[in-house]
Order: sequence, then structure tokens, then C-alpha cells
Amino acid sequence: MDSLAISPLDGRYGKRLQHLGLYFSEYALMRMRVIVELRYIKALDKSGLFDKLTVSELTAIDDMIESFSEKDYDKIKEIEAKINHDVKSCEVFLRENLPLINKNMIHFALTSEDVNNLSYSLMLLDFWKKEQLPQLSELLSLLAHVTKHWKSIPFPARTHGQMASPTTAGKEFAVYLSRLYEQFSKLKDFRFKGKLNGATGNFSAMLSAFPAYDWVSFSRDFISNLGLEPNIATTQIESHDSWLDYFAIIRHINTIILDMNRDIWLYLTLGYLTLEADKGAVGSSTMPHKINPINFENSEGNLQVSNALLNAFEEKLGQSRLQRDLSDSTVTRNIGTALAHSYLAIQETFKGMKRLTVNEGYCKNELDSYPELLAEPIQTILRREGFDDPYNLMKELTRGKKIGKQELEEFIDSLEIQESVKEELKKITVIGYIGNAPDICDLVLKEVELLL
Repeated sequence: MDSLAISPLDGRYGKRLQHLGLYFSEYALMRMRVIVELRYIKALDKSGLFDKLTVSELTAIDDMIESFSEKDYDKIKEIEAKINHDVKSCEVFLRENLPLINKNMIHFALTSEDVNNLSYSLMLLDFWKKEQLPQLSELLSLLAHVTKHWKSIPFPARTHGQMASPTTAGKEFAVYLSRLYEQFSKLKDFRFKGKLNGATGNFSAMLSAFPAYDWVSFSRDFISNLGLEPNIATTQIESHDSWLDYFAIIRHINTIILDMNRDIWLYLTLGYLTLEADKGAVGSSTMPHKINPINFENSEGNLQVSNALLNAFEEKLGQSRLQRDLSDSTVTRNIGTALAHSYLAIQETFKGMKRLTVNEGYCKNELDSYPELLAEPIQTILRREGFDDPYNLMKELTRGKKIGKQELEEFIDSLEIQESVKEELKKITVIGYIGNAPDICDLVLKEVELLL
């Protein structure tokens, strides 16, 4: 029952995340173990080391790969309840249910970690390809849309929380688009590693049976054909370093989105952005007027949980006592939890972004009320003209003070500079002082379009 679920991923958010069970559940792990074992048998068959499998045997293998079911999973769990070993239970299941003449080809010369590391990496590969990349691509497309349509809208900027030289709404989101694009590029090119080399990583059992056979090449080919990169030099376990590299990219993506969520939250608080009301929703049990930035807050919390777990993986999974210990096993089972929290967070950010608009009139009025922001371009142009210490001159006029447009014009008129320069200074407006923000947006969009 959802109401008794310990994790909100399975309870409160269960319907939205149920499909991720295809990649990270106990069922998914058992299924992938069986698939790895079956594909290994087929690879052994091509090696010529055993009598060739019959057509009916190969058909039975392919059928089991395609049709592994809940019923099969239940059988494996019944076996595990008796022998208390998950991978061995898969082997026993195959011995009992796969019609092979030579049952000794099943799990031949393998250690459990050969099966486990490949299974987990294949599960991650499936999630990466079918869920993660499409979701992030969708978020990037939405950010690109916002960047394009808001690229010329003047927008107040703040440094240290204080009013600063203006920007545009599109440029602010172009920064996040560019940052996420860089990490997405790394993620898109990422390759998971795997190992298949026996109990202490030396192919010892394999070589004891067939000493003249090139097991290193066999291992490389088998792992490559699974869509993974071979890791030949390992202990009993695959080092998990490629997982940690992958988690580092995800953690970085999480952090960028977290940063964006918080900025959006602040811009909403300042009135620069607004949220479209969700009809039927309630923002407070007592204050009817409220439209809460709940999507961005929900995303923030889930990203923090995800990163906390990813940091824990960094501390744990890169270490193993001697050849191996099992403390990594229970930690590894939480990989799906970390990635599901990230996936949920990105869903929430996406939902919030679709309700977001720029409060354009408010932004322009805000900028108009801060003519002192022109202290920067005025002192810069005066520097160009060789004026003596223009920075301190403008500091005396504006720092910690509110000045009006007329006062600023009177100050410009009092300067001992050419009339043409005075006119140049008077033509500068706060709203127009956005530099090449629109062009930067276009540059980012051009780069991103190459990837999406």
C-alpha cells in the first residue's frame, strides 16, 4: 500500500516515479543478472570452447531474455530464501528452468561480482539513455525557449543583494542554460565501465579450465558488446570509479539546477518574475491570496537529498577492503534512490518553469527608479576622456544615496568636459544599459542548438 510506503518515492510520488522501478528495483536487478548470465552463455557458445548450442537451446535463451517475468522473479526469490545468496539464486534458477544440455555453461568460472557490476552498469545505462538524457534535453529546450524570448527584456540585477548594473531576463537564464549544456555534453558522452575477470581479477578459474584461450580478449569483446567499456585491471570488484565519475556529473547538474531554483525563488520574492496561478490549487490554509513557488522549493529539497546520497557514494564506493567486502552492496542498492530524487526534482523545476513569466513592467519601473546605476558607465566614459579620478567622483555622488534623473543631469552639466560627451552621457538610460546581453543569449542558443 502506498500509504505504508517508507520512502516518499514509493508513496507520495509513487505514481509519478513508478516507471523508474524498471531500472532500479530488486526485480530490475534480478532481471538484469539473468540477462547477463544468458548473454554470457551465448558468448561462450561463440568461443568454441564448448559443444555448440542447438537451435532450440539458443531460442530458449533468447526467449528468456525477452520474456523475464514477475513469475520468474518470484522463483528466484524463493530460491534465495533458502540459500541466502542472490546471484547464486539466479544460477540455480537458470539450471532449473533453462533447457540446456550442458548446464555447466551457466555461470562458468564467474564470480558474483562479474554479474553484479555488469548488471548495475547496464541498469544505469538504460536509465541514462531512456530517461535521464531525454528529461535533461527537455529542460534545456525549455531554458532555450525562455532565453530566446526574454533575451531583450531589461531585468534588474543584484550583486550581494544590492542593485547592480542591469541585465536581461533571457541573459540570466542563458547563464544556467550554458552551465547545464556543458554538463549535459559530458553526460551525453559518458560511458560506463564493467569487468569480467573472475574472483580476484586474474581470470584464474577461466585459465585453469582453458589455459590456451585468450580470456582477456573474450572479456573485452563481451563487455563492449553489452555497450560498456572494459575495465581489465581490477580486484574482485570493479572499482566503481566510472560510477563515481557519473555521479559527479549528476551532482554538478543537481547543484546548477539548485542554484537556479533559489535565484528564481528570490526573483519571485522581489517581484521580477511571476507565477501563473494553478487553478484549483491552494497556497495557504489561511491566506487565500498566496501563490507559492512550491515546484522550485520541492525541487530544491529533492536535489539536496539526491546530492547527500551521491556524496555518500563518493565516500563509500571508491573504497573496498583488500579484494572486496560486502559493505558496498547495501549502499549500491540506494543508487536508484539518489537518481530518482534528482529525476523528481527536475520534473518539479520543469513544471515551475512552464508557469513562469517576467513581470516586465515592474522590472522597468524598478530600473527607472535607480538612476544611480548609471554611475558605472558615466565613470567609465570619463576615464576614456582622461578625467581625473572619475570613480571617486561618482562614488561621492551615488554611494548609499538615492538620486533623481534631474540631479544626475545637473551633475553631468557641471562637469568640465566637451558638450558632445555631456550629450553622450545624458543619452544613457538604465533600461538601455544592458551591454550585449541579447547577443550573449544568441551565442549560447547557437551552441546549444548543435546538441539538442
